[in-house]
Amino acid sequence: MSRFYVSAPLGIGAELDLPDDAFRHWVQVLRARVGDTAQLFDGSGDEFEAQLLAIGKRSAQVRIGARIAVDRESPLRLSLAQAVSKGDRMDYTLQKAVELGVNEIQPLLTERTVVKVDAERWEKKLEHWRGVIVSACEQSGRTRLPTLHPVLKLDSWLAQPPAHELRLTLAPTAQSALRNLPKVSSACLLVGPEGGLSEAEIALAQRSGWTAVKLGPRVLRTETAGVAAMSAMQALWGDLG
Repeated sequence: MSRFYVSAPLGIGAELDLPDDAFRHWVQVLRARVGDTAQLFDGSGDEFEAQLLAIGKRSAQVRIGARIAVDRESPLRLSLAQAVSKGDRMDYTLQKAVELGVNEIQPLLTERTVVKVDAERWEKKLEHWRGVIVSACEQSGRTRLPTLHPVLKLDSWLAQPPAHELRLTLAPTAQSALRNLPKVSSACLLVGPEGGLSEAEIALAQRSGWTAVKLGPRVLRTETAGVAAMSAMQALWGDLG
């Protein structure tokens, strides 16, 4: 069944207009008809059945039906601090992070970040990334939207008080491996951009209480590294496998 995100709070019996994206996909692409049903969620954890009441040229109305009890969130509270990468690479990372159950995403600027834009463009990028996150939630069955934080410089972000039991950064020269670490209920993963974090940045993270880990003998691209690490973390401490 089709699933769509609605930003307004949902409740049984309510009638509302479909968001533009949902209208285009469900009505114009999938050719839904009056009486058809879909699942809607508002990001708070609730999921509802919705029936299509009326269709106009540019809008459609639905009535909210029964609440569907679901719980698809991992017991591992997982955050990703991802250095901004170019174009589709960042989109891929965000999409797969959502599918893997990430709760928070922090885009970062580092020494080797190649994306250089002004403040207005950053806002546009954040809006685009929110769309990527929503689409990934719709596809993966999640009912809670991960939090997307504003872009920060790495040193400013590392200076903030820790909020996780375990804080990890990927480094190809590290001696520790994920399988050797104790089980935790919350973790944050720091991933560098194309070219990785510099030695100075890794040292700064370690002085700030971060543990450097390696994923194996091969060097992974930035869009692969975080996905591989989060998959392993969910397999070790979460609900994957």
